Amino acid sequence: MESQITWTGKQAKQAATTRQTVRWTVEQIEALFNLPFNDLIYKAQQVHREHFDANAVQLSTLLSIKTGGCPEDCAYCPQSAKYDTGVDAEKLMPLDEVLKAAKAAKDKGATRFCMGAAWRSPKDHQVEAVGEMIQAVKAMGMETCVTLGMLKPHQAQDLQKAGLDYYNHNLDTSPDFYGDIISTRTYQDRLDTLENVREAGIKVCCGGIVGLGESLTQRAALIAQLANMEKPPESVPINNLVKVEGTPLADNDELDPIDFVKTIAVARITMPRSFVRLSAGREQMNESTQALCFLAGANSIFYGEKLLVTDNPEADRDRQLFDKLGLKQFGK
Repeated sequence: MESQITWTGKQAKQAATTRQTVRWTVEQIEALFNLPFNDLIYKAQQVHREHFDANAVQLSTLLSIKTGGCPEDCAYCPQSAKYDTGVDAEKLMPLDEVLKAAKAAKDKGATRFCMGAAWRSPKDHQVEAVGEMIQAVKAMGMETCVTLGMLKPHQAQDLQKAGLDYYNHNLDTSPDFYGDIISTRTYQDRLDTLENVREAGIKVCCGGIVGLGESLTQRAALIAQLANMEKPPESVPINNLVKVEGTPLADNDELDPIDFVKTIAVARITMPRSFVRLSAGREQMNESTQALCFLAGANSIFYGEKLLVTDNPEADRDRQLFDKLGLKQFGK
C-alpha cells in the first residue's frame, strides 16, 4: 500500500528536512487503525510472515548505566530531575558492573544488550567511556545498543568506531503533540540526532509511546514519521505509557489494550522489514494481550527484570509464555 503522492508547499519542505519518502500518508495509516480488528490482524500477519519467521522473537536486555538526574522535562519520565519520583541521580556505572550484567543477560538468552544513560546529550569523555563498554560487550558476542540522548556527528562516528550496532532515540509522539509532552528539546533535535546516527553507519532503533493522551490521528502521525523516513528504523520499540507517581502523566487514562495491539499491527504493516518491539508497559499486560501483540507482528521484546527504572516481566515468566505460545528465540 505504498503511496506515490507528491507533497507540495509546507509538507514538501518538511519531507525534505526529515528525508522522508512519503510511503504512507497519515490518512492511509488512520484508515488501517479503523479497519475491523480481524482484518487488521490478518493483514499484519500476512506482512509479518512475508518478511520474518512468525514464531521467532528477538530478545534484548536493557540496563540503565546512568540513572536519574536528567535535565529534560519529558512528562512521562521518572528520571527527569524536574519531578519528584523517588529516582536518585547516580554516576555512570563502572565497566565491570556493566559486563557482569551483560553476562547475566547473555546466560538467560538475550542476544542484544542495550545500555541507557539519563543524559540530555553526553560529553565527549562520556561517549569514550560508553565506547569501552560497547567494545567489551561486543567481545562477549552480543549485539549492542545505547541510548544517550542527543548526539553530535563526531560522537555518533566515535560510537560507530567502537562497534555500536544500534542507537536508540525515540520520537515519542507526533510532531503536533510533541510540545504537550516535552519542552526542553525540539522534534527537529531528535531528527537531527537520528540523521547523525544514520550518517555514521549505525542502525537506528526508534519508536514512540502510546497512551500519552494523543488522538488517533496523532498516533497515526507518529507511525507516519517513522515509516516515511528515508530508511525506516531497523528496530521500532512501541511503548505503552508506564504511569509513574510524580510525573505529569501519572493520572492519564489507561489505554485500551486493543488500541495498543492495533498500534503494533499498524507498525508491522507500515514497516514490514523492521523489528517491532513490544517494549515498556509489558509488565502491566496480561498474557492474552501479549499473545495478541505477537500475533499482530511484534517480534522483539525487552527481556529481564528491569526496563531502565520500571518493572519488566522476569525472564522465567517470559520463557513460560514463549512455551505456551510455541515461540522461539530469533536466530535459534
